[in-house]
Order: sequence, then structure tokens, then C-alpha cells
Amino acid sequence: MKILVTGTAGFIGFHLVKKLMAGGHEIVGLDNINDYYDVNLKYGRLNESGIDKEKIVYNRLVESSSYNHYRFIKLALEDRKPLYDLFENEKFDKVINLAAQAGVRYSLENPHSYIESNIVGFLNILEACRHYSVQHLIYASSSSVYGLNEKMPFSTRYNVDHPISIYAATKKSNELMAHTYSYLFNLPTTGLRFFTVYGPWGRPDMALFLFTKAILNNEPINLFNKGDMLRDFTYVDDIVTGIDRIKDKTPEADPTWTGMDPDPSGSKAPYQIYNIGNNHPVKLLDFIEALETALEQKANKKLLPMQPGDVPSTFADVSGLVRDFDYKPDTDYREGIRRFIKWYKEFYKI
Repeated sequence: MKILVTGTAGFIGFHLVKKLMAGGHEIVGLDNINDYYDVNLKYGRLNESGIDKEKIVYNRLVESSSYNHYRFIKLALEDRKPLYDLFENEKFDKVINLAAQAGVRYSLENPHSYIESNIVGFLNILEACRHYSVQHLIYASSSSVYGLNEKMPFSTRYNVDHPISIYAATKKSNELMAHTYSYLFNLPTTGLRFFTVYGPWGRPDMALFLFTKAILNNEPINLFNKGDMLRDFTYVDDIVTGIDRIKDKTPEADPTWTGMDPDPSGSKAPYQIYNIGNNHPVKLLDFIEALETALEQKANKKLLPMQPGDVPSTFADVSGLVRDFDYKPDTDYREGIRRFIKWYKEFYKI
């Protein structure tokens, strides 16, 4: 198949390209390479995929020197005309949209960037998929949509109408927008709620990256809610394996679905929502202990109160994945941390 993957200079998108290329697909990667975090890491990921930084020009496809069927284009989803031109010229079979402005805390300071990228950009993706006959749109949502929900584990059958960050609100909006296009235009869409993804080539603004850097530099690490947080840490390889399986099953309308007792995870339209999480929440202090073991160095812990926009716990009900794909993420967090530390030391030459 010919597949467009957006966000391929990003963490998950970079790993997904490698997975899809191993499956023999023709891939076009897209990213705007913004400076939300260190662009050198983004260019490092692209270089690892055979994309030469010096050849990258806005709105021009670049051939990979590592993969025969991988090309990359620097482009913003908000830039409607060149995005539509790309769809018209390439005639994609499927689209996997991972591009987004990420980060809960950053959304408190820069809400407009989330609306532009995550709402306007996603609308452009939906319109392009509609008008250029894309067979299946898979897109990244987030566990943050569960917001004030307290019933655990989080199920896609639960209502998610109480987000507590603009980032979460944009992801919830993506699900609503996708359902509308599935219903009105029969566009098959699948939303994936990711749970605390970590691993090699990860984002520098995320906990594991921040903690590792601080411990190695003998700096204190900030543990919000005094470290009493539970997170369903999900290793990146488990995420991309899930995406790879899901892309091959186009959602269909559920004839048993009823508006009298509506299940938010499905619809009478070709629309589906899945959680992808490790289904085994870990206390943040235990996660830190595993990191200390991997680094052979103790952390200086600074216990702080809860931050606005954060939730105390995440815990994924992945029964939908098991039911439809016989798949469940299972990488142990201690092993995942060891792999991350190995990459981190190699990349930063420590």
C-alpha cells in the first residue's frame, strides 16, 4: 500500500516508518519540524531514516538513502493548498496521522498553537482524505481525553466530556470531527488513545528523558503529586505494532449500535476508538527506582504538588485491542527503561 504518515520527525512516527518499511509498503513521511523541542533530535531521527537534512526544502519530497520506498516532505498540516496537492499527486491508500502539537503543560502557555495544528491541521487531513478517496484514516488521540474520569481502568466505552487541558480538548475534538466525517462521508476512521509512550528516540519534554538527564547531571528531579502518580507506561515498539495491525482492518458500521444506549467507542458509521496502553499502571516512584537501577545512580527527588492539567492516574482497558486484533502491549517497564538508557548514552555519547 501507499501510506502517508504524518509526524515522521517525531518520536512515534519515526519508529512507525521503520515498522512499515519492513512490511514492504511505500511510505511518504510528513513533518513541519517545529522547534517545540530540540530540532537536532528530530533531524537525528530523519537522518536515521536516510533523510539528509541538507536536502530538506519546504514542500519538496526528499528520497531516503536507507529505504527504497520512503520519501519525506517538510510541510505543515495547516498549509492547506500544498497538502491537498500532495494528496492529489500521490493518491494514498491509507493515512496515519501522528502529527500534532503535543504536551499538556505547554498547552497552558501556548493554546493557539494547539488549535492551529491539532484542530485546523486535522480538519485539513479529514478534508483531504474525503476528497481524495483514502480508504482508511488512523489518527493519534490520547489518554488525556479521560480528564476527570476516575473509574479505572479507562474504557473507550466511558464518556470523556471532561478534559482538563487544551491539549486533551483538541484530542477529544479530533475524535468528534472524525466521527462526523465517518458518518457524513462514509470515511473509515480509527482513533488510537496512546498511554504514556516511552522508549529510544523519545521526546525530551517527557518524564523519562527529563529524569535521565537530571540524574546524570546530579540535578534534582521534580515529582509532581509528591510522586504518587500512576502511569500506564507503554513502550514505543508496542505502540507501533498495534498501529501496524490496526491499519489493516478498516472499521465498518456496527449494525447493533443504537442511539438509545450509545457506545462511544463505535458507531453506525465506519468509526472506531481503541486504547493502546500497557494495561499495567506503575507508580512513578517505582519507575524512578528502575531508572536508578539502569543508570546505577541515585536520584535527588523533589516532591511537588499536583500540576494544573495533570491527572493522578492512567490505566488502559485494552479489551477492544484483544477482541479485534488478539493483541496487547506487554513490554515490562524495567526492560523498556534499559533499552532507553542504552540508546540515550549512545546518542549523547555518554
